[in-house]
Parts: sequence; C-alpha cells; structure tokens
Amino acid sequence: MALSSFDFEKPVVELEQKIENLQAKESTNPEVRKELEGLEEQLEETKKQIYGNLTPWQRVQLARHIARPHSLDYISLLFSDWMELHGDRTFADDPAVVCGFAHFDGAPLAVIGQQKGKDTKENLARNFAMMHPEGYRKALRIMKLADKFALPIVVLIDTPGAYPGIGAEERGQAEAIARNIKEMALLRVPIIVIIIGEGASGGALGVGLGNVVLMLENAWYCVISPEGCASILWRDRAMAPQSADALKLTARDLIELKVVDEVIPEPLGGAHRNPEEAAKNIRVALQKHLAILTKKTPKQLQADRFAKYRAMGVVIEN
Repeated sequence: MALSSFDFEKPVVELEQKIENLQAKESTNPEVRKELEGLEEQLEETKKQIYGNLTPWQRVQLARHIARPHSLDYISLLFSDWMELHGDRTFADDPAVVCGFAHFDGAPLAVIGQQKGKDTKENLARNFAMMHPEGYRKALRIMKLADKFALPIVVLIDTPGAYPGIGAEERGQAEAIARNIKEMALLRVPIIVIIIGEGASGGALGVGLGNVVLMLENAWYCVISPEGCASILWRDRAMAPQSADALKLTARDLIELKVVDEVIPEPLGGAHRNPEEAAKNIRVALQKHLAILTKKTPKQLQADRFAKYRAMGVVIEN
C-alpha cells in the first residue's frame, strides 16, 4: 500500500510511481532497463535534495505522518520480553501511555512510551497520545519500581501535549506533571529520553526529564505547537509555518541550544519509510549511552541531571 505524502514530496511520489509502472512490465528490454536505472538515480538525487533541505514546518509534518512508527513499534523492534503494566492504583489506566519492563541486549530496564494510533479509531482510543493525570501517575509508578530495583529507564516521547479537558484538570493535571518532574529529578537510576515524533510542552516534559535526551532527526520538541503559537501571536493558525521557523523546534536547533544531547538519523524521507533502519539507529544510540550511564553512581546520576537542566536557559545581560 502506498504511503500518504505531503505536497513537498510530490516529485518523489511521481518518480516512485513511474518506477513502479516500469517494474510492473517485467521487461527484459535493454531500453526499459536503462530508463529504469536512470529514474532510480534521479529518485535518489531528488530525495537528497528535498529531504536534505526541509523547513521546520515540513519536519513537523513528517513527525505527524500517520505511518510514522510509534512507541509500541519501537518497543517490538528494540526490546524483548516486553511486559506492560496498567493503572495508576488511584483512578484508572491511561491508554495514551504504555509502561512496563523489557530486556535490551539481555539486560532488564523500564520502558515508558507515549502511544498514538495508526488510524482515527485507534487514535481516539489512545486519546492521540495526550495523557491524563492518571497516565503521568502510572508512569511515575513504573519509574519508582525501576528505581527500587536499580533498572535504567527509557522514555519514548510522542505527544501533541497533555490532555486539556475539564476532567483532567479536576483530577490535577498540572500537579501530576509537576510531581513527575520533581520525582524524576531525584531518581537514582539512568534515564534516557528519546523524542520519536512530537514533543509538545508539559505533556512531553512530564515524563521527559532525563540524564540524556535524544531526538530523531525529523521529530520536534517545543513549549507549544506551531498552530498554538500562531493562534496566540497572529490569531491565525494558518501562520503555523512561520511560527515553526521562529520556535526553533527542530533537532538541529535544539542541539545548538543544548536542549537535546544527540540527534538520531532517520532513513531518507522519514522513519515511516524504513522503521527497521530507524530502530537500528536508536539501538546504536541506546547502547552507547547506557554503557556510559550504567557506570555512574546514583549520586552522580542525580547531580548530572540537576546540572543539565540548571544550565538551560542562560540569560546574557549586556
């Protein structure tokens, strides 16, 4: 089945369609084979040209692609012996976040992942990965279990924000996020955060405070969505591309600002074009950082985490 595409990808889609039509002929004609080789070379160059010069707004679009791998996809590709746990032991289970334990290269760890759906029905069931207070409390319950048994924690971020509904506010949405940030700062085990898609506002930060923050090449991470910013500044959501430029929300921007520690490359065209390759790149980054962090003492981990966030947002006075 053909992947859905955005307007800026039309040249790529057209070339892929031409190649597919030629391949369907199954011709041994030398002229057809020569034309096919030429189109394949042209396709590769077109991909490099388009995907090598994406605007911030185009990266936001790729981060939201319906076929983009989500947390459970990466969990199945990266980990073994996955065992999901449910509920916050206070109110309910929140399907917007999956939490549990697994093995990575034979070693146990805790995994927390914000989970979107593959279609509208599943997105509704998962609340589009917008967590309720019980989701943050469920995540904290699993983190504290990991802390008790000295297990590293891996967090997969992919959310347009925390759920802003009345019920969530009544059950203490802001308090749940604030408590998670406080408690994560005090955990005595390594925390590796990976932004795999969208990372919006406190919805992401409520499970996103880590010793190391990694980010996929076409993900975005910011205090507000481009549409939300455009609505506030210009009273017009159509200005989202301009606000995406101003917000400095891409991986490249955030590396320069020292908000994230490493950018994980994606397959040309986005992780949805080759989820296995994207997972392989994540695996390499996880192996590297786990090897470093697991050698540190609990006090070192706490001190490093504290220093990391204290260093952000430095004010320069003239």
